[in-house]
Amino acid sequence: MSASAKLPPFDAADPLGIDDLLEPEDLAVRDTVRSWAADRVLPHIADWYEKGELPGIRELARELGALGALGMSLTGYGCAGASAVQYGLACLELEAADSGIRSLVSVQGSLAMYAIHRFGSEEQKLQWLPRMAAGEVIGCFGLTEPDHGSDPAAMRTHAKRDGDDWVLSGRKMWITNGSVAGVAVVWAQTEEGIRGFVVPTDTPGFSAPEIKHKWSLRASVTSELVLDDVRLPGTAVLPEVTGLRGPLSCLSHARYGIVWGAMGAARSSFEAALDYARSREQFGRPIGGFQLTQAKLADMAVELHKGILLAHHLGRRMDAGRLRPEQVSFGKLNNVREAIEICRTARTILGANGISLEYPVMRHATNLESVLTYEGTVEMHQLVLGKALTGLDAFR
Repeated sequence: MSASAKLPPFDAADPLGIDDLLEPEDLAVRDTVRSWAADRVLPHIADWYEKGELPGIRELARELGALGALGMSLTGYGCAGASAVQYGLACLELEAADSGIRSLVSVQGSLAMYAIHRFGSEEQKLQWLPRMAAGEVIGCFGLTEPDHGSDPAAMRTHAKRDGDDWVLSGRKMWITNGSVAGVAVVWAQTEEGIRGFVVPTDTPGFSAPEIKHKWSLRASVTSELVLDDVRLPGTAVLPEVTGLRGPLSCLSHARYGIVWGAMGAARSSFEAALDYARSREQFGRPIGGFQLTQAKLADMAVELHKGILLAHHLGRRMDAGRLRPEQVSFGKLNNVREAIEICRTARTILGANGISLEYPVMRHATNLESVLTYEGTVEMHQLVLGKALTGLDAFR
């Protein structure tokens, strides 16, 4: 570019020009999901959050299915076959509305559907994936237990053969979508090792009481799964995987969506703080004109858009088939931590108004406290990276 060429204007919403990295199809996906969230979620989310409920979740799921947002990076069986970057952009826009909405989509597509798509039989795929992609059936993913979160290898849920059948018993905890799901992917100990099972939730012995009294992810359905001698046919087991490789690969796919989603919550909080700083007056002028406020906004913008760049980079690696689990841990560890800090700083700019549900900041901040520890705590991702860097295993 010649020295005399005219530079594009500075865009406060995209200060690094990251949109230049996106294809028209990417932008179309982003704008479609953003428009849906603005119409269907944002007018109601404060009320849903305050009441601790997500009314009309089945209708929302069908609408998300019509958008192609459920299992959108999977191919075939009614799935959209979108790129990893497009899926990431959708996660960012959904979490900019609320983490609970993004969690609904992540658990449906990146955990339950992904497990069936990657490890299921052709019969299982045909039975479940088209209806799940359409949002006609909601899925959940049963791995975490009351006493075993970061150490799933020690799970107590077990499955035993009984003739041609399997009989499952155990409990799972903190399961998104559990009490509204029509199908659950449940992981259990067997004589052969850890296996995954596709469990219709109307099977006798299966129940999913909803967990109440949450102060985070309030606009999300969270449940316990209780399996009391649940009898399943031999065809219910996922045939293509044995061991922890199965559930951990599903978690890695879901964590990738979190890398993007956390930046959506951060963006929403940053935009609220920026708008507030431009209009809120103290000492005779907008607080955005004071140096300390500008320093906060500058630091928030730097971390926000660094995080989006990191998410974009990981998305391109996933699309090229080169994304490693350690790199996903890198992204989740950084982006969720920075998103929380952005929300906290935004709260200081809004002052007392920052704790009000009239603004999104405190809602995002409390939601992110859950995102910080689900699908891998900070400590677990630090140890994943520590092992990758040193070659030494510090988990035990």
